[in-house]
Amino acid sequence: MNHHFFSEPLMEQLKALSTSWSLPVAAIVAAIGIFATMGFFSSKNHMPVEGRTVLLTGASEGMGRSAAIQLSQKGANVILVSRNVGRLEEALVDVRAAAKNPSTQRFTYISADVSEHDYAAAVLAEAIAWNGGRSPDIVWCVAGMSTPLLWTDDDSMVAARRNMDVNYFGSAEISRAILREWLAPENSTGPKGEPKHLVFTASMLALFAILGYGPYTPTKWALRGLADTLAMEVNYYPDNPVKVHVVYPGTIVSPGYERENQTKPDITVELEKDEPAESPDTVAKRAIAGLEAGKYFVDVSFLGRLMQCGIMGGSPRNNWVLDTLMGWFIPIIYFFVLRGMNSTIVKWAREKGHPFTHPKKK
Repeated sequence: MNHHFFSEPLMEQLKALSTSWSLPVAAIVAAIGIFATMGFFSSKNHMPVEGRTVLLTGASEGMGRSAAIQLSQKGANVILVSRNVGRLEEALVDVRAAAKNPSTQRFTYISADVSEHDYAAAVLAEAIAWNGGRSPDIVWCVAGMSTPLLWTDDDSMVAARRNMDVNYFGSAEISRAILREWLAPENSTGPKGEPKHLVFTASMLALFAILGYGPYTPTKWALRGLADTLAMEVNYYPDNPVKVHVVYPGTIVSPGYERENQTKPDITVELEKDEPAESPDTVAKRAIAGLEAGKYFVDVSFLGRLMQCGIMGGSPRNNWVLDTLMGWFIPIIYFFVLRGMNSTIVKWAREKGHPFTHPKKK
């Protein structure tokens, strides 16, 4: 699976702006950056996993697999969910080998297609049975796909529906199933009980839309909207504490990234050409660190943090003061970034001709 953000062009814009901004403004921006990257708030681990059970969808490859391995290293019992049994078996070997406490930790996998209607009920029932009648303590929705196309392409609507089934409904189904379990009256622990954790995996494209991702981007915006809603809704059950989180990765070098490049429009490739890609291990490590820090918006880079603050609206904040200060400056940056990107798009169209005449990838 792949997610995107335009870190290199954005960094270039930041450098250019820094030469023209006044010293006081530059000093404020620098201070915000230092505070944000230092994580000066709290060192408490808000999502301990040792001895707890974590279920991850999309866990047979990419970020999901890396996250499962790293959670195993921290002492978690892990349930891997994906379609391909062969890849699940391979991943399970690596996850088991990484165990912090091999004699006590437990691992299994469940084969399921997250795009199928009502798949989650059977998955959760099997997970609970394997876990001694107890539901998983943490559910992390990682499964996803990306099919970049121009919105006017012949297959764009087919791709959009498929992307929505996997990315949005795949996460929505398992989140509903696990919340019905966690929030049931018989599972109340009191407001001071150890909270459960529901983790969604969105994309930087849920914060900054880019040409060519029409079939994909709306699925991640929808996921963000669901997460915002559920972050408020779980407060309706004060005796059943649940924390909701959203991870916003950028481009991840993975089999999913290779698959999406098969349909990606050339103009999208051009816009992304300077964007650095991260390894699944790096992204998973940063995501887990953000979850342990108790973040709702879980960024995997400082630039990702900036982009989040520029479009937070009514979403929960990680820190109201810092997020507000950062949010004041992002629209200024976006003014220049968007002008540059749109100029590139128009120039490309003039040079290459009408998009309808371009050869299509298969």
